[in-house]
Amino acid sequence: MKTQEVNIKQMETKKDLMEFIKFPWKIHKNDKNWVPPLIGERKDFFNEDKNPFFKHAEVVFYLAKENGKIVGRIAGIVNYNHIEFQNEKAGFFGFFECVEDYEVAKVLLDTVRNWLKSKGMEIMRGPANFSSNEEWGFLVEGFDSPPVFMMTYNPKYYLDFMERYGMRKAKDLYAYFIDKSSPPPQRVVKMAENIKQKGGINIHSVDMKNLKNEVEKIKTVYNSAWFQNWGFVPMTDEEFDHMVGGLKKIVDPHLVFIAEVDGKPAGFSLAVPDVNQVLHRINGRLFPFGLFRLLWHSKIKDKIDGVRIITMGVSPEFQKKGIDTVFYVETFKVGVQRGYSWAEMSWVLEDNVKMNRILDLLGAKLYKKYRIYEIEI
Repeated sequence: MKTQEVNIKQMETKKDLMEFIKFPWKIHKNDKNWVPPLIGERKDFFNEDKNPFFKHAEVVFYLAKENGKIVGRIAGIVNYNHIEFQNEKAGFFGFFECVEDYEVAKVLLDTVRNWLKSKGMEIMRGPANFSSNEEWGFLVEGFDSPPVFMMTYNPKYYLDFMERYGMRKAKDLYAYFIDKSSPPPQRVVKMAENIKQKGGINIHSVDMKNLKNEVEKIKTVYNSAWFQNWGFVPMTDEEFDHMVGGLKKIVDPHLVFIAEVDGKPAGFSLAVPDVNQVLHRINGRLFPFGLFRLLWHSKIKDKIDGVRIITMGVSPEFQKKGIDTVFYVETFKVGVQRGYSWAEMSWVLEDNVKMNRILDLLGAKLYKKYRIYEIEI
């Protein structure tokens, strides 16, 4: 029988922030597949003055304590752009971490649920860290390998906690594995070549010397290609620029493609080196020696041998031209040329029939699943 009372404290001070950031180490310290985040990056991510997400959202952070020790954390999120764009009063919980004690989890979820109710929300959904444009969902299948860049990881018992709380599945997200030993079938390669030639499609890698114009092309496609996708919320210009600034530090420009038809932006594809292979080794700290370790690992070819294909999008008016197939073939070809041996394509909505069919056609293996939960308030 539980004897200690669980106390909830809202995050207010810098000390609270550091406790919130560092708590995951307690949960995952013995799990070889967990990838520690960079502490400095997390501090900036949670900083209202540095993260433009806060300009259209309310966020509250909580710590759960038992006998003076931290036993859990959670955030409550009201994203007003989501409410307006999706036309639903849905709020979110995120950054959930908890010891293996359901009573602690229940107190954390109850706290956010009550806060969301006070804000007029009718649904609690999550986890979202902070939104669909960042990390979201709990891992439900594929615990045998580390997550790739910007994908989540969690203990299996979190899933039991969600079910016990009364959560239901809102949506599953798929992650596919592609290995260089299993290239796209030759018929698909020929198909992609025919699509380029007959469709008047020009595909080029992003020009870093002309990045501002290239980003404008990508932005145009991004907010139209996903317009009807479940859970999608367009990024503001400031959010988009903020994201570009972060990705620019790690991107391999050879793996970012822009498609144009008659000079008009038609689609883009973004793959980035899986820097989690490096972050896994430095335990969240860049200084004083971590930076040198990061650079050292980054410069050794076999330390990062995989990429995450984060997104491939085609504007609605061009979606029947087969541009997505061309992106897959080009990414595979150039990725192998650049020395990468595998890729993860993630995430893909479970009911995105076209995308899942294409990946199956290309020989990709569905190897991880993530789940977003929800419950009425």
